[in-house]
Amino acid sequence: MNAPYFIETLARNGDVLHRHQVDSLPIRFGRGYDNDFILDDAFAAPRHAVLEAGDDGQPVLRDLGTKNGVVHLGRRTTSLVLTGDTVIRIGHTSLRVRGADFPVGPEMVDRTMHGWEGGIPGLVGLLLIGAFALFTTWLSDTQSFQLIRYLLGLAYGIGAGLVWGGAWAFANRLFGRHARLGRHLFIFGCGLAAILAYKIVSSAAAYAFSLEALTGYSSHVAIAIVAGVIFFHLGTVKPHQTRRFALACLVLALIGSGLTLISNQQRYGRMADELFMSVLMPPSTRVSPDHKVDEFMGDVAAMKARLDAERAKKIKGDGGDDD
Repeated sequence: MNAPYFIETLARNGDVLHRHQVDSLPIRFGRGYDNDFILDDAFAAPRHAVLEAGDDGQPVLRDLGTKNGVVHLGRRTTSLVLTGDTVIRIGHTSLRVRGADFPVGPEMVDRTMHGWEGGIPGLVGLLLIGAFALFTTWLSDTQSFQLIRYLLGLAYGIGAGLVWGGAWAFANRLFGRHARLGRHLFIFGCGLAAILAYKIVSSAAAYAFSLEALTGYSSHVAIAIVAGVIFFHLGTVKPHQTRRFALACLVLALIGSGLTLISNQQRYGRMADELFMSVLMPPSTRVSPDHKVDEFMGDVAAMKARLDAERAKKIKGDGGDDD
């Protein structure tokens, strides 16, 4: 480690908050104004530690007999050889010392989509969230029109979007330096729009082509969309860890789908979310041919015979128990 030396104050996530250059050893650390590096930390002593050259030329940090000491890897130490990657804690302040010869890697490729930040993406996201809230309110409205119900639905939707986007923006500011609230609102709005679009398209296709599975297992598509939304949120916070985030979101989606299947089986005795299609549309939208009445009655007769056989078997079994 060669001079000059750079003392770095670190955040909890390892980001550098501040760098201070010192030209030569020794370097004195403490809260007093006669130190080379002044710690604005009530848990640091006025003269806390000193960094000196050891016998082999390596810098050695030595505690000056303080109450709280110098902490490295969770343990208090009185003397420690520092390398460029050694992180120590003095009081509540995390520090690292690097020399001018410390090697740094090449610049990272900028994959951040700077055009999808700021007010415009945020406004688009809020519009999508509001449209989703109003449309779902309209679908569930079975009473006479009252404006207050739609205003409340809109307010709840926008409020939920702001809370969700604000939480991710806080995490982005904490771990990625920038909040990017607009992009997080846009991601959330696109996720809601995707869920709503699938619900409409799947219901129409299921009714038109007799594809009950599109609506019977729609919750798994919603789970996949939610996992995708979380992936894009995480990718906004840390854009260079996409593979790790993709794997984590895939595992999350598989766990959610598995729990949904288990819950449906335990509660309803079936894997699907619905026993029948719950959305009926005008007959003109049908593409698949309708089943004839005779075919339907034949299925009913077969079902009746099976149920009668099961009922007779149960009555016989109950009679045997009484004997």
